[in-house]
Amino acid sequence: MTPETRGMLLEAGLDADEAERAVRLALDEDFRYGPDVTSAATARDGRLSAEVVARENGVLAGLPVAFAVLDAIGGIEREALLADGSRVGPGDAVLRLRGSAPAVLGAERTMLNFLTHLSGIATATRAIADAISGTEAVVRDTRKTLPGLRQLQKYAVRCGGGENHRMGLGDAALIKDNHVAAAGSVTKAIEAVRAYAPAGFPLEVECDSLDQVREALVAGARFLLLDNMSLDMMRAAVAEARRYPGVRLEASGRIELSTAREIALTGVDYLSVGALTHSSRTLDLGLDFTNG
Repeated sequence: MTPETRGMLLEAGLDADEAERAVRLALDEDFRYGPDVTSAATARDGRLSAEVVARENGVLAGLPVAFAVLDAIGGIEREALLADGSRVGPGDAVLRLRGSAPAVLGAERTMLNFLTHLSGIATATRAIADAISGTEAVVRDTRKTLPGLRQLQKYAVRCGGGENHRMGLGDAALIKDNHVAAAGSVTKAIEAVRAYAPAGFPLEVECDSLDQVREALVAGARFLLLDNMSLDMMRAAVAEARRYPGVRLEASGRIELSTAREIALTGVDYLSVGALTHSSRTLDLGLDFTNG
């Protein structure tokens, strides 16, 4: 990996070594059976120039990862024409490449797999962020990510104007229904986490009823996740929570673009949307040859 690419990854808040591992695994899937026979046979002596071009409206994400793919293949000049987080439309070129035809064609699918997937996540995130603009709420992701791609998918959420929830199980506590069942009650679960974790460790409690909201607040919880509540229940939970200073509320459960704004207007602080990372469709980007 070149210093330029490593710098791009670090500037994006990504672990460069982890990103490189993801790229290597992806390329290994294509090259594990040998070299690119088709490109070697049809274009082995040629050089070509090409651009990655958007086919539809969306938000770009994943250029540092695309650069890592090109580094791993080697011998490809590249120039980013737009920055991650940029809005794109049909015909917009986002990346320019020049190199041997087998190298460029060998990198094409893996590079586009990352770019289209991450840009799809950024696009879906931006749609919800735009829908709730003007409210006090922010869209956040979850841990419902593809194995091995969590940091990249969560980066794409940031490119789309969202925020990240916890990255793993050890950077914050989230008490859910099964933890409550294991501990015996919401209060006992909160007490157990506080006794186990370091002082000041982030703690969030999932509540699916107003009784649980009240219990969690009395027990001292100041971050509540409102799970699958109706709009009326969320408004009531917000009213309860505002009696306690510093409480933050997160709505969760089947949040869609069509419902995001009315949920945000209940007064919650966050909208938790797992679909951003597990169900966003890819953004249509393609590689087009140029004459340059």
